[in-house]
Amino acid sequence: MHLSRSHRRLMNWLLSLFVAFIFVQSLFFKFTDSPETLYIFGTLETWAASLGATGWFAPGGIFSAYVVGSAELLASVLLLLGLITQNIWMHRAGAALAWCVISGAIFFHLFTPLGVAVRNTDGSLDGGALFFSACGVWLSCLVLLWNSRHAR
Repeated sequence: MHLSRSHRRLMNWLLSLFVAFIFVQSLFFKFTDSPETLYIFGTLETWAASLGATGWFAPGGIFSAYVVGSAELLASVLLLLGLITQNIWMHRAGAALAWCVISGAIFFHLFTPLGVAVRNTDGSLDGGALFFSACGVWLSCLVLLWNSRHAR
């Protein structure tokens, strides 16, 4: 299926807005040490410590909520500014950074005790909502990168 340039541009805007929305709405949780964030990064810190990587997910660690949130914010800014200024390299950088960050999130959902269904602060499970939104962001970033493969 071949999309016209205008359809591809609209798709890029919609996918970029979706990725930025998911990332930016999560910043409140990451930057305020919300109970959900403390649970997620605490679970990852316990897992990492069991492998000898103590402190990696703790506050101040290389993969802390603040570091991940900052990368998500930067990716969102690059995605949106790249579209607004029509700077393809900036947009690609945002899509690539977002893809890397979300690939990490998906990995930690699948291969650590965090799991696909994350426990909410009330003890219930989220039914995989966080994981499936991450999968949507991951696919969106791949489409954005694919769409930009011939752009100059």
